[in-house]
Amino acid sequence: MKRFRYALDPLCLAACGLYAAGRWGLQPRVAGGFWHHPFTDLLLIPAGLPLVLWLQRRLGLRPHDRPPHWAEVGLHLIVWTVAAEVLAPRLAGSAVGDWRDALAYAAGALVAGGWWALA
Repeated sequence: MKRFRYALDPLCLAACGLYAAGRWGLQPRVAGGFWHHPFTDLLLIPAGLPLVLWLQRRLGLRPHDRPPHWAEVGLHLIVWTVAAEVLAPRLAGSAVGDWRDALAYAAGALVAGGWWALA
């Protein structure tokens, strides 16, 4: 089994690069639409999950260095969706829950899960 490279995983690197390009390159130049929230929401799992798994590995909460499996992807998708779209709007006055964000997180998770399943 190939060792997972966490932040050096090609999908994670690409997602982080796309996030930076979208957030600081496209968003200031394009008014609203896909390039603002849906684009960056798609990148949540591909960019964020490897970093969280690396931290879990360092803390001894993840016992292996294999690529994320579907259960890990699904668990983190559920936890992050609940945190961002259910809890944050209740706890922070400026946060707003949006079911379309959850769909974007799920679409990104499907692509990332497929990528890692083929790894």
